Amino acid sequence: MTITKEVTPLEHSSIKLTVTVAQEDVRSQYDDLVSDYRKTLRIPGFRPGKAPKDVLERKLGDALKGEALGRIIEKSITEIFEDEALPKENRPLPYSSPQLQDEPSLNVETDLVFSVVYDVFPKITLGTWKGLELEIPEVQLTEEDINRELDAIRERNAIVLDKDDNALAVKDDVVTVNYSELSDVGEPLPGTVREDFVFTLGSGYNIFRFDDELMGMKKGETRDIEKSYPDDFDDKELAGKHKKIRVTLTALKEKKLPDLDDDLAQDVDEKFETLEDLKANVRERLTQNLEKRLRDLKINKILEKIMETTPVDLPESMVRLELDSRWRNLARRFNVSPEELEKNMIRAGQGVETIRDGWRPEVIKALHSRLIVETLIEDLGFTVSDEEVEKEYEVIAAETGTPMEEIKKYYAQETMGEYLKEDINERKLFDLLFTENKFIPGPKERYLDLVGNNG
Repeated sequence: MTITKEVTPLEHSSIKLTVTVAQEDVRSQYDDLVSDYRKTLRIPGFRPGKAPKDVLERKLGDALKGEALGRIIEKSITEIFEDEALPKENRPLPYSSPQLQDEPSLNVETDLVFSVVYDVFPKITLGTWKGLELEIPEVQLTEEDINRELDAIRERNAIVLDKDDNALAVKDDVVTVNYSELSDVGEPLPGTVREDFVFTLGSGYNIFRFDDELMGMKKGETRDIEKSYPDDFDDKELAGKHKKIRVTLTALKEKKLPDLDDDLAQDVDEKFETLEDLKANVRERLTQNLEKRLRDLKINKILEKIMETTPVDLPESMVRLELDSRWRNLARRFNVSPEELEKNMIRAGQGVETIRDGWRPEVIKALHSRLIVETLIEDLGFTVSDEEVEKEYEVIAAETGTPMEEIKKYYAQETMGEYLKEDINERKLFDLLFTENKFIPGPKERYLDLVGNNG
């Protein structure tokens, strides 16, 4: 077909593609469709294939023109997008279907002109990405951090024993409770009953935070509790509310922490012979955690700085795809389908769109930084050699204890090898960014504040 096209850029990385199909091609496509129908359609009074064209047109009417219009639009759009000469920046994103604008009508005596709108890959003009000066906090691993992790190891290796029936619940005991909310007349509210809920007293790991109110209770005892929650309480469902709760203590246990000695070290892992071996391992692991966290912090700082001089007009379809992905991941965490998760959220009084809108700023930032990384890798011409891939296999095998054959088999799967190469290229890019930019010491910060936990 003889086709001409005009591209008009729109906001949010979308374009309007206006297509003109020559009149002779419009007529040809229409006549071909009529001919096909004449061969197959049975019309009373005429043998198959012998019905006059004008009779067929009167019988099918606008439906015939509508089908011809659809065929012509689909064929012309296909030809345009299959043309290798079409610039990359004018091609639709895989997840952005062209939308027809202002439904045209078919007239076989004139050219057909129609427009479609679709999202394209956003244009990125990189701003300043080297010669930057960035502040990174000063963090030192201390003996306090080492000891905190050793205490956590003792907790994980503690023995939990039943307490005497007359014993009172105290902080750090492991309690099992049944509880429910109460109505104004002291009756359990339907749907609020929870049985055999286990938590460590004083940890605050319960919805109503009734740790203090359970102190001093005995096994088998029931208490009615009243609690008022401040307006800024972290659980928005409870913030500013007053609750009556009935709690029954059904089991009471205490933790017996092991001594911090060579026996504990050997129980943790047979490769440790002494407590000093365990301490050395803890120090090495926390040091690696700190180095990784500082590296991630440097990467984030650099990308945030580059973003300031590298604006990106993200297409809505790209943002929507990422939001959909996060929603599916959340559903998997709850072991339900995305549809069931949506129903559960609505029943809980949470608007799905409100949740997604809350994610949007973070999603936009993540997409912005990802596009910058991809653009830098492409502009700098980074590639991954077979030798680099082989070396990466060796590192993964050593870190995981997995045979090389299994590693190679895993990354031979579709897309997995490409993901590995992307990871290698990203690390090379970040290493380059570290050398091209300057990091200056910022305020001193505690290890725990930076890393969040010692794990």
